[in-house]
Amino acid sequence: MFPAEAEATILASVPALPAEDCLLLSAAGRILRSPVRADRDLPPFDRVTMDGFAFRLGAKPAFVSHEFNIVGFQAAGMIAQTIKLDTDTIEIATGAVLPNGADTVVPYEDVTRTETKMSLATNAPISVGQNIHRRASDHRAGETLLNPGTKLTGREIAVAAACGTTTVRVSVQPRIAVVATGDELAEIEAQSIAPHQIRRSNDHALRAGLINAGYQRVERFHFHDVRDEIVQGLRRLLLEFDVIILTGGVSKGKLDYLPGALEELNVRKKFQGVAQRPGKPLWFGISNRNTPVFALPGNPVSTYTCFSRYVLPALKKMSGEAPPAVMYAVLKSALSFKAPLVHFVPVKLETTPAGQLQATPAVTNTSGDFAGLVGTDGFVELPAGPIDLAAGTVVRFFPWS
Repeated sequence: MFPAEAEATILASVPALPAEDCLLLSAAGRILRSPVRADRDLPPFDRVTMDGFAFRLGAKPAFVSHEFNIVGFQAAGMIAQTIKLDTDTIEIATGAVLPNGADTVVPYEDVTRTETKMSLATNAPISVGQNIHRRASDHRAGETLLNPGTKLTGREIAVAAACGTTTVRVSVQPRIAVVATGDELAEIEAQSIAPHQIRRSNDHALRAGLINAGYQRVERFHFHDVRDEIVQGLRRLLLEFDVIILTGGVSKGKLDYLPGALEELNVRKKFQGVAQRPGKPLWFGISNRNTPVFALPGNPVSTYTCFSRYVLPALKKMSGEAPPAVMYAVLKSALSFKAPLVHFVPVKLETTPAGQLQATPAVTNTSGDFAGLVGTDGFVELPAGPIDLAAGTVVRFFPWS
């Protein structure tokens, strides 16, 4: 099985999360499940877009030099005043409603004025409708402005707020368990650490990656290499969580108990092993409660690469989020591989003056070289070897989150 098939299997297997109502004030980062429609025309009135003077130009020539009587001032938020005579003008502020009877706005820089008079500058370019944002020219009442599957960022929140939407329908935030396995793991708070131990990092990395992607309900756990502890711990997690992400203990070693423990707990294996480097031992299955279980290889680069390549897309599918656009870049330097595996290579991105996205490979020392990922933007997916890729080859790019 290659990565594309593994991804398709995962996306076809994961369940959709239920929806819930959420206050707009708490909706940032959530995935919209029901459309947001305009409750009125946008803009809802003829809106002035420049500070200056509003008047009725009508059939006057495009270039005029005419004196007007200043009959009032209208700020944004004020009820529209009325221009009764062609010789009258109202001083106006940006964002104000266009006064009744007016059809033109000129900015301050195109006029001269006294206390009571305004004169258009000679040869100032003037046309009917200038500096006016017409009612409903953006959207009409009832028009859908935000579609289901949209991730609510500041832009979308602004649109919903402008429509008077106090509550939105969004996907429920899944409860996610992140489990690090292994006797060699020590707590990061430990004052002393034995030479044969390493500090827990994978579960911290995954939790941070999940939160950064908008998934806030994440809890971390640690299982030792004890089969009964793993079985009992997994039994509880399968009952309490919506998604389980395991790291380590999934290969074919003597103490890799996870595949057997998951089988004992009736988690249906969809696949084990993907023709990829890093991350070949990747395991995926679904529990009787329809809980997705991802068992990621324990080497840190493998863990984080599989998390970005498979887990995050699955969570987005579960949340109903619209699929992101596929990204491509060109290799800045040549790469060669002999193994008949798809290769994931960390890269740093840069944009050339010609607008081309270039990927500079940052090949890690081993799949345990997690520090080698610092400063990279994501990874590129390269075809299975043996293969020689020249500089300039177009490849698919995956961001870390």
